Amino acid sequence: MTRTITVGLDGSPTSVAAADWAAREAQLRDLPLRLVTAWEWQPPAYAPPTGLGVPVPPSDLQHAWARRLLDETRTRVAEGRPGLRIDTDEISGLPVPALLKAAEDAELLVLGSRGLSKTAGFLLGSVSLSVLASCRRPVVLVRAAGHGEEEARPEPSARGLSAATDHRDVVLGLDLHKPDDAVIDFAFDAASRRAARLRIVHGWALPPYYYSGELMPDLNDRTATQVRRELADVLRPWQEKYPAVEVSTQATVGGAGRHLIDASHDAALVVVGRQIRRAAVGAHIGPVTQALLHHAAAPVAVISHD
Repeated sequence: MTRTITVGLDGSPTSVAAADWAAREAQLRDLPLRLVTAWEWQPPAYAPPTGLGVPVPPSDLQHAWARRLLDETRTRVAEGRPGLRIDTDEISGLPVPALLKAAEDAELLVLGSRGLSKTAGFLLGSVSLSVLASCRRPVVLVRAAGHGEEEARPEPSARGLSAATDHRDVVLGLDLHKPDDAVIDFAFDAASRRAARLRIVHGWALPPYYYSGELMPDLNDRTATQVRRELADVLRPWQEKYPAVEVSTQATVGGAGRHLIDASHDAALVVVGRQIRRAAVGAHIGPVTQALLHHAAAPVAVISHD
């Protein structure tokens, strides 16, 4: 069974941006694009309790709205992409379980993420957060472009791909303590498909006694050298697998979150891992990923791994 690039739609500007991004990704990967929406109405979080007068739209109106959303989005993303196969699917059910089910057959699940402003960054919706915390497939979160930041519409080319290929860096947040093959491979593959440079950011901590009294520049230099050596060892097989990908590395003192956010401002995509944690309650996505979801300017790909 051929996997798809699947995007969840809810009619918001962010889901429109997600659909546009997913269409370009489907072309890069030569895969079908699947547009899905869950049309079972769910009252907003600020609504009063059930039974206090919250109107529930009739199911036929919900169905008609879902159909219209899918048709309009399909028309939009098909423009200028004659070779792209686009499937649509309206799912009766609540958004989170519906999207998790749809993701099972997806190469990628793409969702919109609400942005407040350039300063405030992401306001991650509860649906996106819940899906991200439970999904085992790669999830990409895309924010809507701000005023004057809309991405150019694709121009057709002989291969049916966008002529305006994005050559901005793909950025990978790499944890040297627990490097995961799926996360690294995703980032190298994304850079290869975009003919882009892969910029790798790793944050490392100084020994606790570094600040205990005297500064130790020699120790700092030795630690930095060791970190660079470990980075080279981890990346060597991937550079052999993807010889055309130019790689730059950035090993920084302290957490990687702030540096990844800075790098996102001129990146095509930021890639991070999410370790799967089996817990009864709570959404576990990690502090670095959490920071990116709130402040990153570029789409963020979150790759789950054990």
